[in-house]
Amino acid sequence: MTTASKITLVRVAMIPVFLVTMYLSGGAAGPWMWASLAIFVIASLTDYVDGQIARKCNQVSDFGKFLDPLADKLLVISAMSMFCEWGVFPAWALMIVLTREFAVTGLRMVASGKGTVIAAGWSGKVKTFCTMIGLCVMMAFPGVVILNWIVMAVIIVTTLYSGVEYFVQNWNCLWN
Repeated sequence: MTTASKITLVRVAMIPVFLVTMYLSGGAAGPWMWASLAIFVIASLTDYVDGQIARKCNQVSDFGKFLDPLADKLLVISAMSMFCEWGVFPAWALMIVLTREFAVTGLRMVASGKGTVIAAGWSGKVKTFCTMIGLCVMMAFPGVVILNWIVMAVIIVTTLYSGVEYFVQNWNCLWN
């Protein structure tokens, strides 16, 4: 197993710890929310680190290609789910994010079956970055309603844009 994949596995292992600290915070400012934010930031940074190591040290692997995006999705969806439980992030917004993730994953699976690899696009990376930063902002400033709505709007816009872009650029994979 490569170093990059081990770092990704650490990110996956951090998710239950993150969820426990988020749960204990109850959605309010305090030491548990700060712990949640710290864990989320560290986990988010491992996404950058494992990618750099994989590319620079020639450690790109099929396992890493599978696990890295899965780890990102699990981390982000776990945070959004907690905010949804607290009524801070509406379920419809979470469904938009989930629908995009399932649709793009399905598109990639169809393309892969035809021998085509759909690499992560720039808009997908921007979406991930905006989502992770936005969720950090929501953890750093819990209860600031206008800030939560701004973050949610950015997440929804970047999610929809990147999802549409993936399908527009790879539409031929579905019909050939």
